[in-house]
Amino acid sequence: MSLFKLHAPFPPAGDQPKAIKALVEARSGVSTQGVSTLIGATGSGKTYTIAQVIAQQSKPVLVLSPNKTLAAQLYEEFSLFFPENKVCYFVSYYDYYQPESYLPAQDIYIPKETKVNSEIERLRVEASASMINRPDTIVIASVSCIYSLGNPNDYRNLAFSLKVGQEINRNDLIHKLIYIQYVRNDMERVSGTFQVIGPTIEVHLPYQKEKLRIELFGNQIDRLQWVTKHDNTVVTELDNTLIFPAKHFVTTVEKKEAAVRSIKAELEAHLPTIKNPLYQERLKARINHDLELLQERGFCPGIENYSAHFDGRSAGQAPHCLFDFYNDFLLIIDESHIAVPQLHGMYAGDRARKNNLIDFGFRLPSARDNRPLKFEEIERHFKDVIFVSATPSAYEISKSSTIVEQIIRPTGLVDPEVVVRPRIEQMSNLIAEIQANNEKNGRTLITVLTKKLAEELAHYLEERQIKVCYIHCDLKTPQRTEILHKLRAGVFDCLVGVNLLREGLDLPEVSLVAIMDADVESFLRDKRSLIQTIGRAARNIDSKVIFYADTITGSMQAALDETHRRRQLQIAYNQEHGIQPRSVIREVVKSISPMQQAIARASKMKVSSEKKNALSPQEANKRIVELEQEMLAAAERFDFETAIRLREEWMRLKK
Repeated sequence: MSLFKLHAPFPPAGDQPKAIKALVEARSGVSTQGVSTLIGATGSGKTYTIAQVIAQQSKPVLVLSPNKTLAAQLYEEFSLFFPENKVCYFVSYYDYYQPESYLPAQDIYIPKETKVNSEIERLRVEASASMINRPDTIVIASVSCIYSLGNPNDYRNLAFSLKVGQEINRNDLIHKLIYIQYVRNDMERVSGTFQVIGPTIEVHLPYQKEKLRIELFGNQIDRLQWVTKHDNTVVTELDNTLIFPAKHFVTTVEKKEAAVRSIKAELEAHLPTIKNPLYQERLKARINHDLELLQERGFCPGIENYSAHFDGRSAGQAPHCLFDFYNDFLLIIDESHIAVPQLHGMYAGDRARKNNLIDFGFRLPSARDNRPLKFEEIERHFKDVIFVSATPSAYEISKSSTIVEQIIRPTGLVDPEVVVRPRIEQMSNLIAEIQANNEKNGRTLITVLTKKLAEELAHYLEERQIKVCYIHCDLKTPQRTEILHKLRAGVFDCLVGVNLLREGLDLPEVSLVAIMDADVESFLRDKRSLIQTIGRAARNIDSKVIFYADTITGSMQAALDETHRRRQLQIAYNQEHGIQPRSVIREVVKSISPMQQAIARASKMKVSSEKKNALSPQEANKRIVELEQEMLAAAERFDFETAIRLREEWMRLKK
């Protein structure tokens, strides 16, 4: 019996029933494992097909996406498909990330600088706890999940259970919470903190919507409750519960002490191999400072560089990552033609940066072992995997024992007609096509080869009275989302972009796609890129794609041939079954999921806090005087919590 209950809004149609059957059969039998590729045309309902496959098997699921935007989109879709199961989101928790690095040619050391999004950090812990505690879990992750994570065995073993009637001292319970990275904070009630009010302790677990209220009577647990965070309403009375650590990187005192000894031993062994006295002294001072912090506080900046010592790993041994939190699981790699090359390249880039830090006396050689997985280490987890793409690469095809093609769309839509136009007078032709498309209330996408061209073409079209905007990688994800919403709503009629108009965009209103410089053979104009870009117009019955080119390259011809093949299959199917194609209709909504709203709020709170802290010397002096007056007033009315908070701000500004 399957762990997952699918809420299907409609029955499978088009090629979906055939694809579902083939993918399910590929993982049936004794092994219940297999490597498969789902080749799905844009708009053919690949996600719904995968949801049907998930519902017919009994393993936890990891869905790997090439970026955060597509991961968020998949999270929303799977949350709707499986509302009774646990759907989690696991992506990089940095709003901003500048890795530690050294540039030898300029003799410039760049320290690590990050801005952690607290909501994404909470969601990551929620995913880990759910994988251990609930087999019916679907985790939507970005490719960053191959980076080093805490030891899953420590994470499991450091969790502790509580039950009504259990004998436990209040102080012992508080110490247990602190030991697994919970912080006592009676002022700010956020994830990973707890408050103590007499015999009652309230814990804000990162993986739970409600807070846990623990009521003690003497040295015995009298009551356990899930309580809403906003109004303290009791949701559930509990007999027992399990508390997982607040963070992934947790370890025991014994392992910490062993790590300190191991770091000292490595330092003593490595120092004599460094010939330059400056590099030798630099490394010695840095490591000794970190060791002091580890012994006194149990933490130091850049502690992840010592992960091999804490884990007890030998040199070159793979670090723990998200995969290790599973025993046996179904892996889905979405947009695999992008995700697989990303997985290939992440190790080499990290290695080159670490080598400079080690060679010039900033880090010990063991820092190399704080790394993403090598591709061959990732491949070990390709036991039960489905690659999903409209244009899979040779790797996915060669590795797959089952290859399933999903060409026929449930809507009956056929791939758009593709025409080739010469570059001569291409601007006049493009403007005429956009205007004709506008009269049909359609939207236009234009792809160019560089960011500069995108901006210049947008300005040129704007001067010709066309409502246009450009989009490229310099714009942050929320800005891109806002622009795409405005395109669908009709604020813009036309959008110019580079390589961000390929995978995953669901824009039913787009009925014209123009590809400039289509005959420039490159990554952006190879067969796969051209087919993906053609697919942006595959959700509208009146769609058309224009290649502006003076010659037909091999990539263009391959894309034209594949599009023609698919059109013939789709048209024949529609004629055989009497299907009248219809455009995709999807309501234009501004709202985003509660998860994305919470992530955005966490980011804005951090930014606003930083702006508030960035005071000029004159403003700081003025604020110090105000704080002194407010502290005295708070103390006089016996509001000591406010006085303490004001004093902390006063001390920070004075410093």
